Amino acid sequence: MNRWIDHCCRGIEAVIAFFLMVMVVLVFGNVVLRYGFNSGITVSEEVSRWLFIWGTFLGAVVALKEHGHLGVDMVVQSLPPAGKKLCLALGHVVMLYIVWLLFQGSLAQARINWDVTAPVTGASMAIVYASGIVFSVLSAFILALDLYRLLTGQIAEADLVMIQESEESVQLQQILGTAAADNHQKNHAPGGGQ
Repeated sequence: MNRWIDHCCRGIEAVIAFFLMVMVVLVFGNVVLRYGFNSGITVSEEVSRWLFIWGTFLGAVVALKEHGHLGVDMVVQSLPPAGKKLCLALGHVVMLYIVWLLFQGSLAQARINWDVTAPVTGASMAIVYASGIVFSVLSAFILALDLYRLLTGQIAEADLVMIQESEESVQLQQILGTAAADNHQKNHAPGGGQ
């Protein structure tokens, strides 16, 4: 199952890369055409905006799978394994509820905007809200799988904290840990102050 999810995430990453390439071509091409030839790509802004929305939602799915979303783990790190499991289970249940709310809202908006056409492309505005539907379904699957793995004991104790501090916080901890280790070696070395 994990291998299949990894393949799907790699496919999503390829789609995001393609979206970024199209956005760059559209926006850069539009700038060149406007300033160089007093012309432009009419659909550039609209399609770029839609691709950005879709790329953001798809990227959030990949980040969820890789546990790459930022969070505060200061309290959870200090809990015993049972507390970490409880926090992880509660967090996943809450996230599943939020994803359900997002699914309901996105579905309602897609239905409302089904017949509303975009001003430039003439495409249905439901395309924008479909990104929330896709995100909700994929995220619910990933969250439910993580919750199942937790309840069946397939998650190692080291992996019970599935969020990451900010990169700056991790770097600060590494610097402080290195400084403390150096200080400890210096104080306990022969002739090193004790």
